[in-house]
Amino acid sequence: MPHATATSCWSRPRRCSPRAASTPPLEHIARRAGVSIGTLYNHFPTREALLGAVLPQRLAALDEIITVALADPDPWAGFTGFLEGLFTLHAEDHSLNDALAESFSPATDMSQVCHRGFGDVERIIERAKVSGRLRADFGPQDLVTLIWAMSQVIRKSMGTDPGAWRRPLSFFLDGLRAEAAHPLPGEHHRS
Repeated sequence: MPHATATSCWSRPRRCSPRAASTPPLEHIARRAGVSIGTLYNHFPTREALLGAVLPQRLAALDEIITVALADPDPWAGFTGFLEGLFTLHAEDHSLNDALAESFSPATDMSQVCHRGFGDVERIIERAKVSGRLRADFGPQDLVTLIWAMSQVIRKSMGTDPGAWRRPLSFFLDGLRAEAAHPLPGEHHRS
């Protein structure tokens, strides 16, 4: 089965209902591709293998968002623009949202999370921190948690209010400003 066929089959659910868009069964993907489930499993033995074939193409848009964020002369605008762009991708592509939500769970070990481009994302975070606009204690693991949380908001609201995620993102961003920072739970116990 050509990877293009798998890509088009995985993409189609984003135009379906929100329930159907949420990680379609492999049987559904095989049927949409016009192949048997056995053929699909011969080429992609797991959902992760199928995602591994499809996601790199889908993440090309994320590369552009990262490039724009790093080029922004205002590090805070680059950071917020990155997050807005990332979650716009999530909202526009429900299967991508679901795939990333599963990949970016709060318990995920950072060494296993989306190696592609994560060094640049760390640079986006560091630039915003050095500028004094992003709270100093925000780190990559906090971003992973934010991605997971926002993906849940996007998933739950996509059928009723697809733009609903923008409001909680604004609250999150206000809480990430350096001037709004307060000690986090447990930090006052550290010596």
